[in-house]
Amino acid sequence: MLKQRVITAVLLLLVLLPALFYREAAPFNVLALAFIAAAAWEWARLNGYDLPGSYLVGALCAALCAGLWWAGWLGQSLPQVWLLTGALWVLLGSWILRAGVPAWGQFKRSLRLLVGLLALVVTWLAVAQAKLIGTNFLLSVFALVWVADMGAYFAGRTWGGRMVARKLAASISPGKSWEGVWGGMVAVLLLAWAWTRFDVGAQPAVPSLYSHLAERGPVFAVIACLFLAAMSVVGDLVESLVKRSAGVKDSSKLLPGHGGVLDRVDALLPSLPLAMMLYTF
Repeated sequence: MLKQRVITAVLLLLVLLPALFYREAAPFNVLALAFIAAAAWEWARLNGYDLPGSYLVGALCAALCAGLWWAGWLGQSLPQVWLLTGALWVLLGSWILRAGVPAWGQFKRSLRLLVGLLALVVTWLAVAQAKLIGTNFLLSVFALVWVADMGAYFAGRTWGGRMVARKLAASISPGKSWEGVWGGMVAVLLLAWAWTRFDVGAQPAVPSLYSHLAERGPVFAVIACLFLAAMSVVGDLVESLVKRSAGVKDSSKLLPGHGGVLDRVDALLPSLPLAMMLYTF
């Protein structure tokens, strides 16, 4: 299993890194569109659609993203879109998690499909706009989610259950602890501090997300980073809830050793649009 995970990770890096660092945004945006379409296919499968129907949903997602690209949305400032998306993630995300696994299956399948499809399309729009802002900016958002996840993992393994006996969301993801969430937040704050120091010294063409936040004061930057770290956890838990409702461990087996695309991007679904919201405002 470890060998399989390593091989898949290396292959993904060989595909992603050249597109990520290429001076033009189009190759990366096309690659991101393909991944989002695959995630839409997984979402349809998780919500009870058969194979032909799932392929149709994936194609529809790709067509919607391509339509936004063709219409010129990537180059437009969209503060209202990011604000509305952020509000929905905060309100609906917290409500869904509070309602629990049984509540998810009570919604109409078409409504569940629509919610996921819109979230994926908006996420692609956010990642495409972030790439247009600059690679340093986009990488800083990616790194926030990765570091929050790694910090939560190690803090949870080390201190999980020692300070707070109650699990974070026992019925959704029994392995997650409050100590893990706090550890992820601390890791994100350290990352933000280090990256802003890097920006000051290296003077990149485009500052990171953290430097943009720091321009509004250290208190705002700290609160924003903690908020993004917390919402990355919400994205992870929402996907776990949907998988538990579907009775599966992984969203698919598209990425051998890593599960599916949704398993890898779940925390980015709220974090990317919210990062764009903070950047825009």
